[in-house]
Amino acid sequence: MATGKDVTGDDGKGRPTPKRKDAESQRKQGLSVPKDPKAARKAARSRDRVARTEARAGLMAGDVRFFPVRDRGPVKEYVRDTIDSRRTVGEVFVPAAFLVLIGGLIPGKTIQRIVLYGWSAMLLFVILDTFIVGIMLNSSLKKTFPEKSERRGAVSYGVLRAMQMRRFRIPPARVGPGGKPVTRKPRG
Repeated sequence: MATGKDVTGDDGKGRPTPKRKDAESQRKQGLSVPKDPKAARKAARSRDRVARTEARAGLMAGDVRFFPVRDRGPVKEYVRDTIDSRRTVGEVFVPAAFLVLIGGLIPGKTIQRIVLYGWSAMLLFVILDTFIVGIMLNSSLKKTFPEKSERRGAVSYGVLRAMQMRRFRIPPARVGPGGKPVTRKPRG
């Protein structure tokens, strides 16, 4: 009858299993928490702040280790590079909406009519461009990643990325319009 262990008691890790008491005491030695609850909270906030700062810097530098789960993997990398290599109407949607808002404050029927037509045209272009991006992305993903489970959510991820202004995309773009590599300027 096989029990899952050798007769020698060695389970393949090259050392004997430590006693529970020894393992627990070893684990508890690693924690250095101040006895005062107020000081412990302050130390935890400080550690969290340092970790968040490091994670943010890694994310903005494009370090894959710091990417959130939704941005990881070869499919999402492909989608980001595909979207970032072209210009989209969605990129200028927010500035255009701001201009429409300002234009709407100006009195005069002619200006109001121009603003209305401009806004309608912008909205139509954004919707049309979103459909084109979705269809184009879906077809290229099917060719590159034939397994359907790999592509799940990738088209909507790409469409949402296409709607963001290029400067505010996170993770930052690795390629610019036309597929040229981007040289990152340090933010400070």
